[in-house]
This record gives sequence, structure tokens and C-alpha cells, in this order.
Amino acid sequence: MRAVVKDRIGVFYPQGFLDGNNAPSYLTIEDIKATEQLNVDMLLVSLKKVVFFNLNGIDVFVKLLQRVKAKNHIDVGICDYDQKKYESIMAYYKDNLSFSLFKTQQIAELFTASYTNQGKTLLLYSEDPSQRSAMAIELYDNGHNPIIAQTKEDFIEKSAHPDAYDDIVQNTHLGLMGQKVATRVTGNAIIYTVSGFLDAEIGSTFNIAYHNNSLNVGFRLFIFDAYKVLSMNIHAVNFLSKLCSAAAEYNATICFVGMTFEKTPLAFKEELEDAGMMFFDDMDDILQDKELLEELGGSSAASGKNKRSLTKVVVQELPDFIDATVSTIEMMTNAKAVKKSADIQKLFIEDINTKMASSIGFYGGIDGMIILIFPKDVAKKSCALLLGEETDDVNQILDALAEFVNIIGGRTKTLLSEKHISVDITLPRTYADVSSLLEVVDSKKGVQVDMAFNTDHFTFFLTR
Repeated sequence: MRAVVKDRIGVFYPQGFLDGNNAPSYLTIEDIKATEQLNVDMLLVSLKKVVFFNLNGIDVFVKLLQRVKAKNHIDVGICDYDQKKYESIMAYYKDNLSFSLFKTQQIAELFTASYTNQGKTLLLYSEDPSQRSAMAIELYDNGHNPIIAQTKEDFIEKSAHPDAYDDIVQNTHLGLMGQKVATRVTGNAIIYTVSGFLDAEIGSTFNIAYHNNSLNVGFRLFIFDAYKVLSMNIHAVNFLSKLCSAAAEYNATICFVGMTFEKTPLAFKEELEDAGMMFFDDMDDILQDKELLEELGGSSAASGKNKRSLTKVVVQELPDFIDATVSTIEMMTNAKAVKKSADIQKLFIEDINTKMASSIGFYGGIDGMIILIFPKDVAKKSCALLLGEETDDVNQILDALAEFVNIIGGRTKTLLSEKHISVDITLPRTYADVSSLLEVVDSKKGVQVDMAFNTDHFTFFLTR
């Protein structure tokens, strides 16, 4: 079976039943070699003509997708499925969904840079906030206008008027890009999901570079969602102990939530507690307790040890960072930017009580972080565009700022990739209290660019 190529998208169209008995016969060695030579931006497996599949059957194609993705560095995924097939795939690969899922091939095309029919108005919804952000970034980058439904109820209400949109993006999932320990952010706490038996492998599946850069951005509370952890051995304990020791240098806290110790020696728990790990029975015990969140670092940004200097290599790419920021803000606020000043200095913010801020880290070919300081009126405008309405709710505005800086991070990543500089980005950190941000950057120097959008002022700060 050979992939059909159209508009730089390759698609396999298997037919009938895909199970452990007949699926291997669909692909020969020659097919696999030919697939690896394809000059495409995306490779998909369409389930349009598939009547039934099981894990063994679909896994033949998934392994091919993963092989091509690793070799050719292209997007890969599965498309053209109904609700039942989508739920089956999610259940099969819930712990390692490293490929994308697109409800239709037309939806997949929206996520390719080579797709020329831009400017689509799209209703977007996913139950996973991180997925909503990732998809919004990609769609904005490709010139579309996603309308983001923040809740299922909001999605149902908006989707009742399908004529208002060119298409509706749901039951879609962007692959984790190789990050094997799933990550999400709630408020300003980063939550890692782990399951099964924790052993030495956690050292290779845990993205330590992502974690360290999240510390640098200002995250101070990290929670392991361990409800599905069965047990752990001494190798996992040693890894987690080292993680706690490193976090202590940043005044950061690491918590384990939901794990029972029926099959794990209590001595392991005591060793981790000695290293600084905190244990809780329920996630709400942390997230719903504002005083505890403040104490643990989920609502503040205690100063850390990182005092890295800005490098010439990072400064050389400043135009890309500025372009990504300015183009996004102009798009979101419908106003042209005017640069007022640009200097290498410590971060200086006037009237901090009237400002909100957000930061995002990048790492890989180069590393550092972008900090954006918004007047509250600008923050409200961005919130209105992302949510479809104005609000004075601080939490909703902060969520909108997170989406906003995520989009800028995604655009920066794309611009750098065009120069063959590969970077990954962290989740965004938001600040209702800008004084907490000043504690994070402390005495760091960076490039500060002050801009005006009509009568609104805005500050961009690039540092490490």
C-alpha cells in the first residue's frame, strides 16, 4: 500500500478490518522505504474506509507514523473517524499519544503551513486546556481565526450556530511531540501525570529540560498526579529525591497527590519527605486552598538561584521575538505598534499596580524566556477576543494572557525553525501581582522594549 500525496500531505487509505491477523500484510518493506522518501509536510492514516480495528491492527500504522516522524521531522496522525473510533484510539494510546488525531482530513489541512486557503473562522474546543492552547497557536500561526470555547456548555451553545463558522474543530488532538510524561498547568501549578510502576525509566520519560526551564520562567509549584501509580522502586525514589533537592534551590515545592502505599514501602515515602516532597490525598486539597497555594508557591514567585546572563546568540534573534510579539498583539488588538525605546537593562515597570504579566520559556538550540507586561485594559481586550466577551474576572483574564503568550511562543518557535534553530516552549506563567514577577527576574539583565498600541503601552523583556 502506498500513500496518496496531495498538496504536500500523504494519506494512507486502509480498508475493511484492521486486526492482528491481516494488518501486517498491508505494508511491505518497499512501502515503508517509499514512505520515508516522501516530500510531505504531514503523513496521515485515514480510517474512512476502515470498518473495524483493534490495537494490534492500528498499531502497525502507528509504528510507521512514529518511525517517519522521527526520521523526517514531520507531523503525523490519524484522520477520518467517528466518535467511537476516536474514543478507542484515545483509550489505546492514552499514556503515549505521540501522534495527532484529526476528525477529518480537511481539519488536518488547517494545521499545515502549506495550506493556502487561510483566514478561516473556526470554532475550537477540547476538554484539555493545554490542547486548546496548542491548537489555537497552530491555527493562529497558519492565518486562521479560532473562536475558542472554554467549556463544554460554551461549545454546545456556540456549535448550535454552525453557519457562523467555516469549520468546527473538536475530537482533535495534537501529539505530545515526544514528551512522555503528560503535562498541564492549573493556575500557576504545573501538573505531571504519571501512572503504573515507577522505576528507573522515569529518568528518561520525564522531560527534565522542560522542568528546569519552567523553574526559570517562575513556576514554583509542581504536582505529580499519581492516582494511577501502583508502586515505585528505589530508582524512582532516587530520581524524585534529586528533583526535590534541585527544586529547593529555587524555593520550589514538589507534591505527590493520590498515591497509596499499599504496594510501596512506607520507608520510601519517608525518604521523599526528608528530601522535601509533600504528599496529599486529593488534588483539591491543594488547588482549592488559596492560603496553601500561596504558601507552596502556586500563587507567588519566590526568588530562585538562576542568575544566567543574556548571550549574544539570543540577542541576535531578538528581531524574531519582537516580530512574533508585535504581529500577535496587532492581530489581537487591531492596533499598530510603535516602538518607544529599547535598552539592555534590568526590568523596569512603572505603575506596577496597574499591570499584569505573563512569561514563557524556550530551550533547545537557544534558551531563555520572554516576559510580557500588559496594562490591565490591554489584558481585558485580549481576553475579549479569546473568550468572545469582556470580563473583569481576574482568573479569566489571566487564562487569556496565558493563551496570548502561548501564541507568541508558538510564533517565535516557527520563525526560529525557519532559520534551523529548534526550540521547545514551556507552559506560560501568569502574574496578577507584577511584584512577584520582579522577584523572579531579580537582578537579571535583558533587552527591554517599550511599545505603544494606540494609547496603550506594553513592555517586552527578553532574558535568560
